[in-house]
Amino acid sequence: MDENLFEEARRVFDIERRWLDRTLELAEGSFDDAVRLLAGCSGKVVVCGMGKSGHVGRKIAATMVSTGTLAHFLHPAEGVHGDVGMLQRGDVALVLSKSGETPEVAALIPSFRRLDIPVVAMVADTGSLLARGSSVVLALPDDVEACPYDLAPTASSTAMMALGDALAMAMLRLRDFSPEDFAQVHPAGMLGRKLLTRVCDLMTGPPLPVVPEHSPLSEAIAMLTRHRGICITTDGSGALSGIFVYGDLGRLMERRENVLDLALSDVLIRDPVTTGPRELASVAVGRMEKAGITSIVVVDGAGVPAGILYLHDALRAGIR
Repeated sequence: MDENLFEEARRVFDIERRWLDRTLELAEGSFDDAVRLLAGCSGKVVVCGMGKSGHVGRKIAATMVSTGTLAHFLHPAEGVHGDVGMLQRGDVALVLSKSGETPEVAALIPSFRRLDIPVVAMVADTGSLLARGSSVVLALPDDVEACPYDLAPTASSTAMMALGDALAMAMLRLRDFSPEDFAQVHPAGMLGRKLLTRVCDLMTGPPLPVVPEHSPLSEAIAMLTRHRGICITTDGSGALSGIFVYGDLGRLMERRENVLDLALSDVLIRDPVTTGPRELASVAVGRMEKAGITSIVVVDGAGVPAGILYLHDALRAGIR
């Protein structure tokens, strides 16, 4: 049988696109009410659904949790066998069911009513038991699935997923959930590392590679070798007065045949790039990359050296 299977992909995408467009149209009148009810609860958002709707519900609950909403997935079949014990007054339920008549979902409705838990329903049949028992209905299209037999949940679960994402993102905006807040709940992710890691978390020292300004350059070179290519000097108050790095030595040797007759004070960089211990490591890395340097001196509020941040250490820690 010679079939163009890509045409099946095109057919499925056309149906699911139609579902998404229609779902958005249907949600316009009730979406704001749903968001404010979910975001305003004093307890948690309890997400429920059976079968494919349940799989989508788990993802919606996970998205809400990761964007600042206390949410939990309650499996309806497990719920009526004891897990409704997690419900409490102040919760709001988000229930997903295309038909609105799923027996396991219907069995939960009395528990919601007993605890005065309002329900936001994603449902296609707005005359169903679920819809009638809900405070807010987010209607789904009464249309065929992408399954050629109109049996397997396909377009309906896609619409539920998109509507759940829209709810979570609207709640994020309503709560003014920031990238910094996001990082707090994703500490192991790249964004978490970028927004949570401070210079003081990665800097080295003390001891620091401090060399007196009047020292011969040979002494400074020895310090460069022991301390990853950098040495620093301080003034009488202990504040940073200059730095010298391997790159400076290389450029100096290009201009002079004999550099060992110089004093360190003759070749110091007097106004080096610095950072503070509480600055974000990502900001310090950006400063180093912009200046074309591989290390940066960390100074406190009085300009006294507190450590050194090496670019290699920051990159190895996942800071970009």
